[in-house]
Amino acid sequence: MNVNDKTGDMGTIDTNGASPIKNVLSIGGSDPSGGAGIQADLKTFAANGVYGMAVISALTAQNTCGVKAIHCPDPGFVEAQIDCLFDDIQPAAVKIGMLANADIIRRVAARLKHYRASNIVVDPVMLSSSGQRLLDPDAVDTLIHELLPIARLYTPNLDEGACLLESKLPESRQDMLIMAEQLQALGQCSALLKGGHLPGSESPDVLVDKAASSHWFCSRRIDTPNKHGTGCTLSAAIAANLACNNADLADAVTSAKNYLTQALAGAGELDVGTGAGPLHHFVDLWP
Repeated sequence: MNVNDKTGDMGTIDTNGASPIKNVLSIGGSDPSGGAGIQADLKTFAANGVYGMAVISALTAQNTCGVKAIHCPDPGFVEAQIDCLFDDIQPAAVKIGMLANADIIRRVAARLKHYRASNIVVDPVMLSSSGQRLLDPDAVDTLIHELLPIARLYTPNLDEGACLLESKLPESRQDMLIMAEQLQALGQCSALLKGGHLPGSESPDVLVDKAASSHWFCSRRIDTPNKHGTGCTLSAAIAANLACNNADLADAVTSAKNYLTQALAGAGELDVGTGAGPLHHFVDLWP
């Protein structure tokens, strides 16, 4: 039998010529309610046609009403998880979420640099939607100077952008563009500034790439209270798109934004918790 044929109860399936499914790694925090963090990333990877893997860099006690407690594993154990994976598997993309403190950020950045990881997408998780601080204040400089320079893209929201730049919140699209240009220069990589908190009927995001070119992405604002894990989902979808030989950042963001809009629009079909519920990551796959 051809090694590319798989035989089971349904007969022989010929996989000759099929493109291999890409492997994508998420490094971040665990959300036991399933709406954000590693859990949201793995759902997003599956929905976007890639094989998901995970390195746990933080444990949280949280639900749809907020974060109650945080526990960080030993940085050496986070490092060991990364080494174990890269010794066996080379991911086509890496999405990074909650890292919590400077030592973990430093270890993660060093190991990814060592393994020459590609298509790194950083979601600089600094605050939860309920206002809980998820990144130590003294870790911001480490994030900026050690992690962002090895990334292909990072995806701050308006609050995170203001925190990184120590500036006021944008009040208009022009303010957003100025902030995005400053963020690109700060991180030494492409920056996607998310404008979901800006008032209006649309949700505008702006990408400033390493060539300092800007691209706007506008989608209709979905009227739903179920937005838990929105940032995690968008950055994970971008990583999945980049892994699938999508070399153009703007195309990857466009596809990810379309997926996010659909997941938000379908969130009302779920009945999870009494607070801000999760997105429907499988809205196009479940009947």
